[in-house]
Amino acid sequence: MQTVTLSIFRFNEFEKRLWVLGQMTANKLGMHYLPKAKFWKMFGSGTGQGFTPKPNWHVWSILAVWPDEETARREVAESPIYQRWTKMADESYTVLLQPTSAWGKWDGKEPFEPVKPASDVRPIAALTRATVKFWKAERFWAREPAISHMIGRNKDVVFKIGVGEVPFVQQVTFSIWPDARSMEEFARGAGGPHGEAIKAVRAENWFKEELYARFQILGTIGKWEGKDPVGEALTARPSEAPKPAPAPAAAQPAPAAEAPKPAPAPVAEKPALAVEMPKPAEPPKPVVEAPKPASAPVASKPMPQGGKPNFKGKPGKGGRKENA
Repeated sequence: MQTVTLSIFRFNEFEKRLWVLGQMTANKLGMHYLPKAKFWKMFGSGTGQGFTPKPNWHVWSILAVWPDEETARREVAESPIYQRWTKMADESYTVLLQPTSAWGKWDGKEPFEPVKPASDVRPIAALTRATVKFWKAERFWAREPAISHMIGRNKDVVFKIGVGEVPFVQQVTFSIWPDARSMEEFARGAGGPHGEAIKAVRAENWFKEELYARFQILGTIGKWEGKDPVGEALTARPSEAPKPAPAPAAAQPAPAAEAPKPAPAPVAEKPALAVEMPKPAEPPKPVVEAPKPASAPVASKPMPQGGKPNFKGKPGKGGRKENA
């Protein structure tokens, strides 16, 4: 998946600054080459908040587009250009990025291949690149002081820098924000200097070419001003993670609590069997009535009148049998 790197270098000593100026000249002459990079640029930077036409001779940068993160990390560590710059610099810092949206062109190309993220990106990086029409440059830069003042006071911005290929007319701004909401509030806030500048750009057609891109941050390499500001924002990102945790709590074992309810059903069946079990015990009643038929022979009362029964003739008087 495409990975973009923005590497920033600080050169404090005069000799080192002369050296990097020579590197920029060699690049313009086509003497530098990054074979694994799809697209790459070298930049100078501005003073103050970075968004000024006055150059900062101490800070320089390289932006490159790589086929994947593995290649990006390897080339930043091993490529001769990056090795020379890192060795010469007093401080270096690289932010690894994945494009999530892009609109416009850069030198007639579309260098970024955005991939829509699965969820909200936090923190979020924004890059704007524009070629200002020469006769509009004065009006463009007249807006800069108010914008620099505004972003300098903004507590939401995690990191920011303004760089450029050609002074005054080819400018790049790069900034990192906690989330899209805070970035949009700065960029398009009603009545804000940046929002008003955007309106003027559209109304007066200041730009010859422009490109806008947003990125998800993959990681960082090195330190800037003795710390890792972007890395700190990344480690703070999991603080959002506990919010989903209540969801499992909401899916309480309530369903499990209802599971025991079927258990009473088997208990109810036991009494039913216990009630029907005694019913077979009723057959003994006929056993009690069985002797009653036995009393029938006893009830044969003619015996006193005739004596013993005469099987050959009728009984005689006195109950004796008559001889045949």
